[in-house]
Amino acid sequence: MFLEEELKKKKIGVLMGGMSPEREVSLMSGRAILQALLDLGYRAVAVEADELLAQRLRAENIEVAFIGLHGSLGEDGSVQGLLEMMRIPYTGSGVLASALAMNKAVSRQIFQQNGLPVPRSIFLARQPEGGITLLKVPFPLPVVIKPCQEGSSVGVTLVSDPQDIPLAAEKAFGYGGGILVEEFIKGREIQVGILDDVALGAIEIVPKVEFYNYEAKYTDGLAEHLFPAPLAPKEYQKALDLSSQAHRLLGCEGATRVDLLFRRPGEFFVLEVNTLPGMTPLSLLPEIARGMGILFPELVERIIQGARLRIPVRKKGASA
Repeated sequence: MFLEEELKKKKIGVLMGGMSPEREVSLMSGRAILQALLDLGYRAVAVEADELLAQRLRAENIEVAFIGLHGSLGEDGSVQGLLEMMRIPYTGSGVLASALAMNKAVSRQIFQQNGLPVPRSIFLARQPEGGITLLKVPFPLPVVIKPCQEGSSVGVTLVSDPQDIPLAAEKAFGYGGGILVEEFIKGREIQVGILDDVALGAIEIVPKVEFYNYEAKYTDGLAEHLFPAPLAPKEYQKALDLSSQAHRLLGCEGATRVDLLFRRPGEFFVLEVNTLPGMTPLSLLPEIARGMGILFPELVERIIQGARLRIPVRKKGASA
């Protein structure tokens, strides 16, 4: 953790862009974060997170990293591991928590084993030779087929006809890391923002398309945002409690967003924890924070103040 005076003496690199399918969203998040830091008087610069990231960090003499990345090779522990090795403090969750949260199959198992409600699903580790020709799904259609390690609904298909399963599976396998075939739950989209281990509030998303896909998330006018989520007080609190549990079970830190589905009174399903939630003009965490009186610059400042390293350096001569 840093004090404001200490941080303002350090050079901060805002990591953005990257090599995932969410690159354009990351650039939007990164630019907004960078501008907020500059307006607050921090010494901040943009750093492109490509295969030359280590060299860029060294060339810029970056002392603290604000991670504005989304998706694979940014949100999955990869960049976090690099920063640990370079001894550069960074924002958000550590290596393990990032990897666990990014892998939907693993995080679902952790949630389920600890009593959190999750949708029924099956996991396929790799595309069978010749592709999927027949897949017996142990629950009724429609189903949602998604890559196991992508975010922002990238590569996600809602399938109602069994004949469409092979093509949807092939699309999802194209992102690597296996796929989830998940029961489609017709419910309300509830998202909870968490900051410094405290659940700030819940927002409801009402998409104007079939489901809350990538286009709806990043196109103005394709989804209605209701804050606070119009739930009964007990249900609202349950959404906050489930989200806090999911955040803690994975060992997450800093700012996260937890995605839930609400089907009927008292019935929620935990979908996933986003360890690097979007910071764009249409992003939900900033909107939730704003609804709780935390304006965007303050949100950015609180996140950067939580930057730190998690892996201690072993002293020379210490035994293994």
